[in-house]
Amino acid sequence: MDFFERTGKMAIGSRLRVLTEVLTRDAAGIYGLYGIDMKPKWFPVLHSLTDEQPKSVTSIAKEIGQSHPSVSTIVKEMIKAGIIEEVNDKTDRRCTLITLSEYGKKLSEELIVQLRDVERAVEQISSECDNDLWAAISDWEKALHRKSMLERVREIKDRRDNSEIEIVEYRPQYKKAFYEFNRRWIESYWELEPHDIEVLNDPEGHILEKGGYIFVALYNGTPVGVCALCPMPEESPYDFELAKLAVNNSIRRKGIGHRLCDAVIAKARELGGRMLFLESNTRLKPAIALYRKLGFKELPEYHPAYARGDIQMELPL
Repeated sequence: MDFFERTGKMAIGSRLRVLTEVLTRDAAGIYGLYGIDMKPKWFPVLHSLTDEQPKSVTSIAKEIGQSHPSVSTIVKEMIKAGIIEEVNDKTDRRCTLITLSEYGKKLSEELIVQLRDVERAVEQISSECDNDLWAAISDWEKALHRKSMLERVREIKDRRDNSEIEIVEYRPQYKKAFYEFNRRWIESYWELEPHDIEVLNDPEGHILEKGGYIFVALYNGTPVGVCALCPMPEESPYDFELAKLAVNNSIRRKGIGHRLCDAVIAKARELGGRMLFLESNTRLKPAIALYRKLGFKELPEYHPAYARGDIQMELPL
């Protein structure tokens, strides 16, 4: 079975690359057939300059839809081959423009017959096919301009991840997960402190019975992350604290931490909270980046509740 029949549409990039290689190889042969000494990749730049208007590398790249570095390399090769030459911009002497040399102009005239023959060959191939490749490519380009392949795959991945991940409120059956996830990340850098042990051993008494909430992320029904919303003392300027965020290291890049924090923030707002507080450590770079993305701002003064704490942040609700 052919490779592309096995892979299907997911290998479209590879298949187009193979087709491009076939056409490029034939193009090189066609130039030789007509006795024209030119590389296929030079053609877009040459054609862009046939209107005899000097242009900058930037304008050529924009016109033919290629990157500036790629066009710059091609221009250097074509200058060396004597097909194009540099001229000064009459309006701005600091700017260098590109134009066809006398040899380049002669070459472009010699190409006319070849290009007409190539066009007839393309039409011949199209007549043998059920689909119009030229029109299809145009449609694809327009579709990708509206939304790139990367954006489309990301959206599909996010939808799939979201369907596999569920955020639920704490139940006694998740007590072990709450303890283990937090113990693991803390002991990866530090040691459990007495207050850690108290809270992790009795989340009901230290969080839930005091009016707090614990959220658990389930991946296909299995706990993979936890996060708590803890009421702050009455004398505190903050209503709640976001605490005990921990995600299983085996599950990455699925936005679980973000969704847990979203659940905590939404609950704090639902309960009428106005300011949310958290304490962390700057060694936890992914967590700090997430908090900043969520809108948390660093406090100028630190009064750490934990020895490992070296950053405190707040979020107006």
